[in-house]
Amino acid sequence: MYDVASLTKVLATWTVAGSSLRPPLTLDTPVRDLLPGIGADAPGGRVTPRQILTHTSGLRADTRLDRYRGRTEPLAELLCAEPLIAEPGTEHRYINRGFVLLGLALAHVLGRRLDELAASRWNALGMAATAYGPLTRSARLAPTERRLPGAPRLWGIPHDDNAALLGGVAGHAGVFSTPADLAAFATALLRSHADGGTLGRWLAASLRPAAAIGDGLHRGLAWTVTGDGRTAHHHGFTGTSLYLSPATGRYLALCTNAVYHHRDNRTRLAPLRALALAAVDPGPRGAAP
Repeated sequence: MYDVASLTKVLATWTVAGSSLRPPLTLDTPVRDLLPGIGADAPGGRVTPRQILTHTSGLRADTRLDRYRGRTEPLAELLCAEPLIAEPGTEHRYINRGFVLLGLALAHVLGRRLDELAASRWNALGMAATAYGPLTRSARLAPTERRLPGAPRLWGIPHDDNAALLGGVAGHAGVFSTPADLAAFATALLRSHADGGTLGRWLAASLRPAAAIGDGLHRGLAWTVTGDGRTAHHHGFTGTSLYLSPATGRYLALCTNAVYHHRDNRTRLAPLRALALAAVDPGPRGAAP
């Protein structure tokens, strides 16, 4: 089992959101209408799930939940009270805070913890080895980084500091999974896409480019998509990736422990990740990976 880091965004938050879109939860409902205690004047209260999923929320780009230690207000109120760094919907910037906030909103609207909501979806897809941490150390679990010389490696504890601060369960990180479970997830998405099922329709909507990233890539709903919408992929900081191509019916799950020796090692994955994107859809896409 690997700490999949930001793959949590698509495995958990995106999946739960897509299967729960009904009033009062819609893509364009302001967050202040989905969570209690968010004042009308709270800057982040007017952000919508669509803007969070497309990383155009304008929320602060640094996560830094440690700054709220000792505060007694609910986390959602603290996140929404911060000044915005851009007008919502106008600028793409990768923001973890938005997914933290969306995870809180989903839990409140649906009346269950995010890990419980995600687990019910994973169980339905046969993903028995996927779970939020913290997990008990075992030989089946890949340890990640040693933060301090001589200290033990992180092993079963989420590598993401902010997810760890939230007890391991967050909308942006904290999930552990296996290559086989990622394959089951990808297979289910592609099959549902071909059959017109609920998850497949959600994937189709998410493949539509919503915000330009650069190098011919765009942000759809959570996923990074090619300009023609033929492929989708997402990376995890620890060295994981998942690629989907409904156009070819191919997928590729990449599980590495790139942060094992040092977190800077993950940059060496760039050529492999580019090859993986090309492998799932070798046909014309309108842009190089």
